[in-house]
Amino acid sequence: MAKAKSPSGRRTQPAQPVIAGNAVAAEATAPKKRTSIPQFASQVRAELRKVVWPSRKETWITSVMVLIMVLIAAIFFWIVDWALAKISLLILAIGQ
Repeated sequence: MAKAKSPSGRRTQPAQPVIAGNAVAAEATAPKKRTSIPQFASQVRAELRKVVWPSRKETWITSVMVLIMVLIAAIFFWIVDWALAKISLLILAIGQ
């Protein structure tokens, strides 16, 4: 069987199946590390500093694009609904 290539281009071995007992044992032995509330808050602040917030102009353009796409989708589904209603009326009129 051919070996799979990783994103770096190196050939890797196929993954070995995990036996259920070994997986449970590995999870049971891993210690659970808990963070304190102040440490958690400082980590949250550090992550929020990394966020790149969109500008007012980017937000406006994105909102307008969403509105346009919603209107296009609404018109499309209205036309499809109208056409299917007419077709169903024609089919039902054949039986009368």
